[in-house]
Amino acid sequence: MHPVISTSVYTVLQIIFLGVVLHCLRSFRELHVSEGLLRALSWIVAVVSVMLILLPIAGAYLPPGPMKRFCQATGNIWLGFSIYFHSILLILLLIAGIVRLIAKGQPAWVRPAVLLVSFAAGAVILVLGMRHAQDTIVTNFDVTIEKDAGGRSDMKMVLIADLHISVNSHLETIQKMADKINEIGPDVVVVAGDIFTSEYRGVDDPEAYAAALASIKAPEGVYAVYGNHDVEETLFGGFPITPISQAFRTKEMEQFFKDANFKVLYDETAELFGGDVQLVGRIDGEKVGDGTKNRMSAAEVLAGEDLKKPVIVLQHEPIEFKALAEAGADLVLCGHTHAGQIFPGNVIVPFFNENAYGYELIGGVDTVVTSGIGYYGPPMRVGTNSEIAVVNIHFEGA
Repeated sequence: MHPVISTSVYTVLQIIFLGVVLHCLRSFRELHVSEGLLRALSWIVAVVSVMLILLPIAGAYLPPGPMKRFCQATGNIWLGFSIYFHSILLILLLIAGIVRLIAKGQPAWVRPAVLLVSFAAGAVILVLGMRHAQDTIVTNFDVTIEKDAGGRSDMKMVLIADLHISVNSHLETIQKMADKINEIGPDVVVVAGDIFTSEYRGVDDPEAYAAALASIKAPEGVYAVYGNHDVEETLFGGFPITPISQAFRTKEMEQFFKDANFKVLYDETAELFGGDVQLVGRIDGEKVGDGTKNRMSAAEVLAGEDLKKPVIVLQHEPIEFKALAEAGADLVLCGHTHAGQIFPGNVIVPFFNENAYGYELIGGVDTVVTSGIGYYGPPMRVGTNSEIAVVNIHFEGA
């Protein structure tokens, strides 16, 4: 979306919401609140709201620096609160309006109560959602591949994705994630992209984050692919406003992956257990990172694989499952969706993805999509979990 359009739409919507809030404040007159107090309160609400509304705009357009980071971090929190506060307010006002028409009137306290309840509910959801986003759980998925893996019967693989390290990230959460993975003791760890949130400079102390990720240990290694946000681009309200042709991955990002001891697969194959299992990592389908769309097709990327052996595909976005199945893939591992991250996103994303979360058998290929570790935009999770996905793979073939 063009920057001017996205900024304009956001600003207009926020002004409308502010008007609704001020209208509800005026209804306090009916509760005999003094005119002077009400006027002062309205001015305070208007000024504070305008400052909060401007935060995401400033976070997008200010030059790099501490002020930009502050506006981005605080603006993301404001967006999280705004989503629920304004939604609940509009729903309750609609219900109150319907009841008023049916009952032909309503008590004076209704609109003030609606405003206060909406504000309190939005604040509670924000706080709980932010806390919940830091609580990483471990989820297990079992997959059977009917192929011989050199006599091996099982393989424990940890799948993580969407760390979205940015201005709202917490180093402690990433370190705890790494420690949990080491406690699980996987054979191999795979990272399905989106380590960053479209900006390397948005990471506070990147060396510390890289060190935390480098502490992850697995006998067969830690492999990764890039995601659509592992590039430098400008975001506004969570939406990229930089053309894909100008969304480039920087040398700093690439060095970060090296410092984290991630072996990045770029439309290429890694041989696990001496070649008994093939792990194929794909370039992201939306943003390659060099301004092009030079990504191999499913058939091309799997053309040289030994299909008698297990073939596991790692990619960021949950797409092209049928094509991968036809090309010979046995298991596809993805991230990207966050499982919707915040309600009602968790209800909506299944309509736009063949597999929005969890395990699905699609077109003859097993697929596992993780909800990821981090968050995009508002630093919160409502109705979804931050997770470490353990994929227990069983081989049945000789």
